[in-house]
Amino acid sequence: MCATCGCSDGPGVRVTEPGATHAHPHDHGHEHDHDHDNGHSHEPGRTVLLEQKVLARNDERAERNRRWLVGRDVLAVNLMSSPGSGKTTLLERTIRELGAQVPMSVVEGDQETMFDAERIRATGARVVQVNTGAGCHLDADMLAAALRRLAPPERSVVLIENVGNLVCPALFDLGEHGRAVVMSVTEGADKPLKYPHMFRTADVVLLNKIDLLPYVDFDLARFQDALHVVNPGTGVVQLSATRGDGMSGWYGWLRERAGLAVG
Repeated sequence: MCATCGCSDGPGVRVTEPGATHAHPHDHGHEHDHDHDNGHSHEPGRTVLLEQKVLARNDERAERNRRWLVGRDVLAVNLMSSPGSGKTTLLERTIRELGAQVPMSVVEGDQETMFDAERIRATGARVVQVNTGAGCHLDADMLAAALRRLAPPERSVVLIENVGNLVCPALFDLGEHGRAVVMSVTEGADKPLKYPHMFRTADVVLLNKIDLLPYVDFDLARFQDALHVVNPGTGVVQLSATRGDGMSGWYGWLRERAGLAVG
């Protein structure tokens, strides 16, 4: 069991490339600490120690991932959100509209199915699916396995669609160079205050589905105020991944991070 959140990890994880003949079970030295005596402990001090060990080992692996990516001049962006925010639709449009200028590949994270990976594959982009089983987040070791299979070319961008969850993904550094939190206007405007760590770690917040603003009860000013309380330094890009509104702001952020002039 993962000591930080209680989710299952290790044996149920699969790394698969759509169209491949078989999946690769995730047995690449996954180094979460386990209590072999009694499975878990309710002692506060012991729990904190286990959490620190888990995150420390993950951070070590994340730093190796980061060096690997930097050595190949590859930008990795971790996209996080709750389920249904529109991450996959955002990726589809991004690849189709920006992929000709910026080579892109994708790591898809979901507990089960290849649905989203197949959608990305249909755009022509290279994609690897990581199924986490009962796990609620990607970690640095999972990304390392995915990167080995993905083999992104030099001077390219890897977009990582994390498992839909506003809690645990924020805790795990993957070795990425930027974090984008995707939130839709169909969610509450108080989400930054309810899930502060997620929004505090964001380099940019993408407020999606703005085409629905006339039809939902979403207070944009309240949302911006809440975000400012949690993370006053982050930017907000309002967009509609379905209709295409505001996508230039997201593309500009990506191209700047990738070291390309914004045109």
